[in-house]
Amino acid sequence: MSEPTILTAVEGAIGIITVNRPERLNALDLATIGLMKTALGDMAENPEVRVIIFTGVGKAFIAGGDIADLNSREGLAHYTEFAGPIHDLFRRIEICDKPTIGAVNGWALGGGCELMLSLDIRIVSAGARIGVPEINLGLFPGAGGTQRLIRQISLCRAKELMFTGDHISAEESVAFGLANSVVPAEELMSTCKALADKIAGKSPVALRILKRTLAAGADMSLPSALAHEQGMISLTMDSKDAHEGCRAFLEKRDANFGGH
Repeated sequence: MSEPTILTAVEGAIGIITVNRPERLNALDLATIGLMKTALGDMAENPEVRVIIFTGVGKAFIAGGDIADLNSREGLAHYTEFAGPIHDLFRRIEICDKPTIGAVNGWALGGGCELMLSLDIRIVSAGARIGVPEINLGLFPGAGGTQRLIRQISLCRAKELMFTGDHISAEESVAFGLANSVVPAEELMSTCKALADKIAGKSPVALRILKRTLAAGADMSLPSALAHEQGMISLTMDSKDAHEGCRAFLEKRDANFGGH
């Protein structure tokens, strides 16, 4: 019996979702996308999990879509059977109420890069390669990459990556604004878990409303976004966590956030 293509683990307040197709460089096929969606839903609904880490097994984070799987469809079938599910998955990840971290352990190409773009924080292993090489197949990024990339890095850099299909190094991904930092491979998971633990110590209520404020405000005009922020921070002041945090500050002690 073969191992599942998605592995999950919960370590304290950290949920870990791992793509486990090393023989295919963790390429995403329709079945794996479905399993990842289920794993995400389970983590999102688990009250013990406060931060979710995504990573891969072997030398790849995700090396893209499974080409054989992609090539098995044309036109409308691709639109409904593959493009729809992967767009839905990445959007669910992007707007998940819980902070997400990418432990980018190796090649993040095509769909792997597009998954990175959906994650809140991206820590990249030294030696990893990042890119959207779909143009080399007569295609272009189709899992949100054309739109997220131009919104997250400079337009000329985004176009260069998509037009050439070139890979960039881990260090270049940070310089381009695609990733937060580069760490040695042997320190990747410990670094991500330490960061997740730090975030998990904050108020789950504040994090949830903050993420919703950021996601909604990104598509608003500045005056509308500022008005939205004003309402959302006022809503946060109704939480027990907000007053616990303020009291803890005044009493010079650590806050004990309960998520209410």
